[in-house]
Amino acid sequence: MRIGLLGTGPWAQMAHAPALAGHQAVDFAGVWGRRPDAAKELADRYGVHPYDDVDALIADVDAVAVALPPDVQAELAARAARAGRHLLLDKPLAVTPERAQAVADAARAAGVASVVFFTSRFQTETEAWIAEQAATGGWFTGRAQWLAALFPGGARTSDSPFAASPWRREKGALWDVGPHALSVLLPVLGDARRVSAAAPGPGDTVH
Repeated sequence: MRIGLLGTGPWAQMAHAPALAGHQAVDFAGVWGRRPDAAKELADRYGVHPYDDVDALIADVDAVAVALPPDVQAELAARAARAGRHLLLDKPLAVTPERAQAVADAARAAGVASVVFFTSRFQTETEAWIAEQAATGGWFTGRAQWLAALFPGGARTSDSPFAASPWRREKGALWDVGPHALSVLLPVLGDARRVSAAAPGPGDTVH
């Protein structure tokens, strides 16, 4: 399968590009980014084609791996799905329910596969635990607690590769790690039917 990478940021460099290049069943076809120089640099590192035109990359592949901010990802993912391309997506999928639904609708209408990449959800031990709980059934409540530092040492001085992420700075912890919690809870408890407002806690914690 020929897969193209959309995005050149830290997650594209740390996870997507090495995985695509190292997978024996994948033809890593090329890279597109909003900054052509960054796309060329990442593509050159793996000996693949840098694309200046995102539609040209989409036309050349069977699937796209997306490592872009959610407000950018949703539009391009829907465009790729309408072109008949399978989707490997990042979280959060979008910043509004309408944009997220548009991606899901486009994938369903085109009959393409799609998955959101959750680092915890697909680890072998976690996946087995989730399957065991889901098979048990009868659960009526669940709780996830996730404490992590996106900006160790402070937002201005952090050496985290994600510290400069504009959407993380704007949206905060809930949007960054909340999807990971849902990825574990939903397979056990079932689809969400109602969402209540989140309450801010000390620092950047959310309840």
